[in-house]
Amino acid sequence: MPTIGKQQLLDSGAADRITRFLLVVYLLVMTWILLFKLGVQFSYMAERRINLLPFREVIAGYARLDRMETLLNVFIFVPMGLYVGILFRNWPMRAKLAVFLLISAAFEILQYVFRIGAFDATDLVTNSLGGLLGLLIYFTIEKIMGSPGRAQRLVNSLAALGTLAVIAFLVSVKLGIGPIRYQ
Repeated sequence: MPTIGKQQLLDSGAADRITRFLLVVYLLVMTWILLFKLGVQFSYMAERRINLLPFREVIAGYARLDRMETLLNVFIFVPMGLYVGILFRNWPMRAKLAVFLLISAAFEILQYVFRIGAFDATDLVTNSLGGLLGLLIYFTIEKIMGSPGRAQRLVNSLAALGTLAVIAFLVSVKLGIGPIRYQ
């Protein structure tokens, strides 16, 4: 079994701190998007609805699958999968999947409780799929890079750039200078 040198442990600790910081920023941005709706008041926000059957409207034939919403729900949880893959690498897969489901459920419950959205089981499924996709992406990066440390440094670098880009985009939208306008 290879030994781990003192410098590798120091580098690993620093990388973990960076990953935890990026996770906290990610969760704050998610909260702003999912709970505070970017500071926008939507007409549906006063409704209190619960949908416990994923894709109920689609299955019943009442509605078509909103592909954009589905993709966004998957996409928004991909970083969660990357961070869970890095920070909880020794956890069993079912525990990692439980993290995605529990965090998604927490957002859904809070949206319902504070009347800022509905509790929707479809979102639980699509968000969890996004987390799983992020986890699979991390496993692939780790395999290609040949070491968890190198994979973590790459993900941290890309996540830092992505985080800055997303924050800049959201701030530009909020200030009314971005490519998207809302009222």
